[in-house]
Formats: sequence, C-alpha cells, structure tokens
Amino acid sequence: MKSPFTCPCLPLVFLALTLAISPSQNIAFATKDTEEASEERAPNPRTLPAIYLTANDLSIATGKPSLVIMSKGSTHIPVWSLSGGTKGQSVAGIVNGLPSECHAVKVEIIVTSTDAGTSPELEDLYRVHLSQMVEDAPFTTGYTLGKPVRTPLPAGPLHSRTIVLESYYEVVPNAPLTVRIQREPGLPGDTFTRPTGLAVVKVTPLNAPAEAHVVQDVSGYNSWPMTQAIGEKLVCTYSRGSAHSINEDARAVYARTSVDGGKSWTAETVIANTPGFGEVTVGKGLDSTGAMLLWVRRVGKQRHHDLYRTTDGVSFTLIATPELAIQPMQITDVFAVPDVGLMALWFAGNYSDQAVHSWGVMTSPDDGVTWTQTPVESGLLKADWPTEPSAVYLGDGRILAVARTESSPAQFQMVSTDNGATWKRQQTNIGDIYASTPSLILDAETGLLSNYYYERGRGILRRRVVDPDLVFENPLHWPASEAVATGSPLPWDSGNANATVIGDTHYVSFYSGQAPDTAVMLSKLPKPTVAP
Repeated sequence: MKSPFTCPCLPLVFLALTLAISPSQNIAFATKDTEEASEERAPNPRTLPAIYLTANDLSIATGKPSLVIMSKGSTHIPVWSLSGGTKGQSVAGIVNGLPSECHAVKVEIIVTSTDAGTSPELEDLYRVHLSQMVEDAPFTTGYTLGKPVRTPLPAGPLHSRTIVLESYYEVVPNAPLTVRIQREPGLPGDTFTRPTGLAVVKVTPLNAPAEAHVVQDVSGYNSWPMTQAIGEKLVCTYSRGSAHSINEDARAVYARTSVDGGKSWTAETVIANTPGFGEVTVGKGLDSTGAMLLWVRRVGKQRHHDLYRTTDGVSFTLIATPELAIQPMQITDVFAVPDVGLMALWFAGNYSDQAVHSWGVMTSPDDGVTWTQTPVESGLLKADWPTEPSAVYLGDGRILAVARTESSPAQFQMVSTDNGATWKRQQTNIGDIYASTPSLILDAETGLLSNYYYERGRGILRRRVVDPDLVFENPLHWPASEAVATGSPLPWDSGNANATVIGDTHYVSFYSGQAPDTAVMLSKLPKPTVAP
C-alpha cells in the first residue's frame, strides 16, 4: 500500500530542514545569549544552543506508528506517521549533552500532513512524556506527563507546524533526557482523523528565570495576594492564617507597599480582621480617581463581600458590603467600562458535580458605592463553570475575560461585544494549568495582552502574550506559554497569580511554600513588546 506521506511536492521549510539536519545526528542551532544575568533580565529564561532529533533519531515507544518517507523530486524527509484514529501511538528518543548551566528545557515538535482535507477548522492534540536517566536512580526519575496541546491545522496540506509541548521542564544537567512524543486522537478536540507526520523534535536548554522578591514570609500561611499599582507605588495585599482554609477566625487581610519595584516593603498594615470571620483578598482594581479598590471575602456563619478603598496602600476604608441575590464564591478584579462605570465578574457554586454553578457581572455607576448584580449563566455543571476570571476592556464595547477551570482541560475565555450585556464562553487551548487563576494585563501602547497564571503541581509562573484580536473569536489560537518565575511545586501551597503594571514593567504576585508556612512573592518583568 502506498504511504500517504510519499508526495510530489514539499514546502520550502522542509527542504531547509533536510539540508540543515542530517538524520541520526543531534545538531545544535542557536546564538548563545551573552547578556549578563541579573534581576532585571528579560522574563524568558536565557536560552542555550538547541538540540534537534530527526525522525531517524526516534524509535517506537508504544503502539505501531510507521517511519515513512515524504518526498519531493530527489529530496526525501523521514517522518513518523501518527494515526488520527488509533490511540496509544508514540515515539521516543534520548537527548544527550545537556550543558552544565542548563536548568530546564523547552520541547517543540514540527509536524505536517499530506492530506488534502487539512483545514483550520480541524484540530489535533499531542503531548510529551519526559524523564531523565540519572546515575543511581530509576530511569523514571523526574517523570512528567505533559498536558495535551491542542492546535488548529494549517489551511492546506504539506504546510508545517511548530508546536510547543513543554515550555519549561526542570532537568539535571549532563544527564540523558528521554523524550516521548504521543498523539492523542482519543481526547476531545482531536477532530482530524487522518495521519500526521512528526518530522523533528527540538529540545532547547534554558537557564533559570530571575528570582522573585519576597513580600511577606513571616510564620503562617501567607497566601492569595492581590497586587495593585497606585501611581508609582506598589500595594500588595494578602491574607494570612494557619492553613489552606478560608473560614478560620485567625485569617486576616494585610497590606505592604513598595516604591522600589518590590525590593523593599513598608511595615505590614492590617486591613480586615473581623472576629468570627476568616477574611481573604479576592479582587482589586482602581476607581475613576485612581484610588485602589479591594474586594475582601468574609466567611463565618454568613458570607459577605466587603469593598475597601485606599489612596496610599496604608489606610483602607470600607465603602460597600453589597446585599446580593446570589451570594458569590468570589467577586474578582475591578475594571472600567465606558458608559457603564466599574465592572467586576463574579462566580457562585459549591464545587460539586451538580448543576448548581453560575457566573455573571456586577456594575457600579458611582465608583463602588453601590452595585448591580447580573447573572450570565446559571445551572452549570462544574466542568462548564468559569471561576476566578480576569477581564480587560478592549474598546468599542469589547471585553475579553479568561477564567480558571475546576475540572476541564483548559482555561475558559468569555467575550462580550456590547459592554458586558451579553457574553459568549468557549474553551481555550491554554492547557498547562492546574487550578490556575489567570490575571490579564492589556498594554495601551502595544495593544498586547498578557495572561499570567501559575501552574500548580509544577511550580511554574507562566505567561502567554497575544494580540487580543487574534484570539477574540479564536480562543484556540493562544500562543505557547513562557516560564517567567518558579515556586513551590506543591499543588495547594502555591499559586494564584495577580498582576499589575507601572510604566514598562509588569509585577506579578503569587504565594509559595509548604504548609503551615508560605510566603507571598513578587516577580518583576519587563513588559512584552512583541507577541510570539
């Protein structure tokens, strides 16, 4: 039977790959970054020369994939044919020679298809399995099962795609790295049922990202920070108790401020410490005068949401405790919408498998003194429930929000074209998550949108940067993430990114540690100037 990958034509990119890469060799391509490492360095971990595995460097790991030849005239490229209908097919190779200064690696693949039915309306999914062969340890050391990565196909056959399967996997330098690539036709979203060809695996060694500043690390469970800039001053608010619990009486809300980019902080200020209640920061923003607003969830025999206002990050005044028909689990960050006023998104439910979950918007015409609550979706199952959303106003009535998911494989995106009156919710391709709360920053100068989130269980603070026009109607088109900081890999004792901006610098807070003691951290990052 004739192979579906033997074809009379070939895109120039594959011709270039064939000329540059000889089979059965790892060939390094990259220019070494000679810039000195410092706390002000770019958020991308500094890259080292990449290592390439061609199809001839890979072998069958599971199932029965086929090594076939893709041809154009006298040019021939080996590819691994991975079925679009047979589950469990994967190939693997070993990467040697990771440099001693290497702290982590990024893994990408180049795939293509000769099928005439390829179309951007169709998607496929891949994932990577990674482990290291460390002396005097099992060969499963450091094993990580990568998250499925979902991407749309190109507009026509023979076009190649470069897909980032893992942007930051920590490694032991000089130890062989086992890389296994698997297609996932059995997962929801893989709608392309024809074979695809895996041509190249690219492994790029990375140095560690810059270390984050410590905001607060006194004894206790310092957690769930919300950070806002008031002019040139950073205000970091957070909650402290004895454990990962929101309703303990010992839990109160505090604030510290910094005027030097997070290097030093003022003494701690108590914002809220109500007897009989546990209090947690859940949302922040600015009012029309530039004062900071802070939502605090108060949990005891009853549940309330209190809104505080401050002009200096030290003295906070309670301005509202709205009585709401649907009591939210949280009210999230505040942002301004022309002709509406202030807006915040909320979500409600009990995290069960019953269809009792909802979300919606709250609006205020008077800088937060009074609020109107409007449900958007109700009676949702947990898998369809967007939680802890972050939103930005794009202009012309358009709002884009990204939300955490409690059980689905990727973050949600919700968009509105009428100033928040109606919404459309879809799933994104942002799958390197685990209970990952997003935080969005829209840059007025470049128009770029940054989505920060912390992948719990891996301890990685990630960022995706995009022109929002590219994803507003196409939520599967978010570019790959980059690692901008690291923290504790413990699933619940770290996480909850929250971002703000001063000038050309982004500041992202999160918490990290091991119960009963965790710390509030802050990463300082130059704003992105171009999208990936």
